[in-house]
Amino acid sequence: MSKGKSEVGFRPGQGVPGVSESFVGEDAADCLVLGTEHGHSSASGIGVLLLADGGRYEGALFGADTVAEGELVFTTGMTGFQESLTDPSFAGQVLTFTWPLLGNYGVIPGVSESSRVWPRGVVCRQAIETPDHRDAVGSVHDLLVAHGVPGIQGVDTRSITRRVREYGTLLCVFGPIEMEDALLARLNASKSPDLDDLVDEVSRDDAVILNPGATNDSGDRLPRLIAIDCGVKYNILRELCRRFEVIWVPADSSFEILVQDHQPDAFFCSNGPGDPAHPGAATSARRVIASAIDAGYPTMGICLGHQLLGLAAGLRTYKLLYGHRGANQPVVDLSDGTVSITSQNHGFAVADPEQGMLAPHPTGACSDVAPNAIGTDVEVRYVNANDRTVEGLDVIGRPAFSIQYHPEACPGPHDASPLFDRFSSIVAEHLGSSAPGNLPPVATPSLLGGEN
Repeated sequence: MSKGKSEVGFRPGQGVPGVSESFVGEDAADCLVLGTEHGHSSASGIGVLLLADGGRYEGALFGADTVAEGELVFTTGMTGFQESLTDPSFAGQVLTFTWPLLGNYGVIPGVSESSRVWPRGVVCRQAIETPDHRDAVGSVHDLLVAHGVPGIQGVDTRSITRRVREYGTLLCVFGPIEMEDALLARLNASKSPDLDDLVDEVSRDDAVILNPGATNDSGDRLPRLIAIDCGVKYNILRELCRRFEVIWVPADSSFEILVQDHQPDAFFCSNGPGDPAHPGAATSARRVIASAIDAGYPTMGICLGHQLLGLAAGLRTYKLLYGHRGANQPVVDLSDGTVSITSQNHGFAVADPEQGMLAPHPTGACSDVAPNAIGTDVEVRYVNANDRTVEGLDVIGRPAFSIQYHPEACPGPHDASPLFDRFSSIVAEHLGSSAPGNLPPVATPSLLGGEN
């Protein structure tokens, strides 16, 4: 299917009033649309997946001809595979899809959540070779080859999922079966990806304005927002660009320099991979949002941003048994008892101030207790209906809150999308203005698994 260059790229400011030249970035599917040379070979033949607890699964290799090594996790979504594959929060991990058919509708231009595929490997029951969708520009196999990521199919994913649910996430490796001895030696020498500075790996390197000159329908300038990139998903940026003039900045930015250079009205901290207590870029981002809240700026955190806000408030974070990954996680709003079905992707959580660490990983990995750096306390607003883990915090007496789940719904349900409007209203009230009305639609295709 022939596609023109005008149909490639990531344009979060497209359609926003007042924006004449919006930022244009790369979409992970662009390489398939344009036929870009990538230099990766396709894998074939019999492969073997080895787990750190002694588990062994044979299957057929696909994707790129290379070895996968990382932390084995699973996601329960029936659709949205492209969004999951391109979610930076999966950096460092080997991703298992529990739904038995992977790639039915193929890879679609413009619905990726970043510029590349982030899992270090993909495990599934069956990868569809010939997808069925009018807009498809390739298969999951094609996307993985283009980005140098291996896959293995034909394995018992139900067995793998049961193992992870019972014993927790664990390290793994897979590759050609004739390399099994070498793979086992590699597995025995491997270390947890949580020890790596994964946020620094996925964060951008410089600051950029995504929608310069953005206004509301009346021509009034939208509030200026600093969006801290810890591994942000594209649709979060699209949602923010509908409500703010967004400056997309690296995770290791300085609060003082951001205020001096950009005169922001509010701050936002994104989702991302790894241990929120890592001393690298994640800690730098934590310092920024702590300073922003302490200085009285409206502040919102999503996923890793929520965990960083919790750490800044003096709470502990810890590794979950197997995490929450999928588009069907129920969350209870303790303020009114309502339940939302949400999209989630995280392996760490904020400890409950009263009940402590719920559903912890057998390793007991957790952060140290640090002093409160935001100048006030927080209260738990949202909890997971399944295991009662903390899903959101309200900052007492400040225009700030955080949520563990993904309200941008890519992939997933739209139950939590009004939280962007809540933040917009908080910012407007803080500035003594009104939140923007008649928001432009998000400028991405609408299809199964990529609802926008």
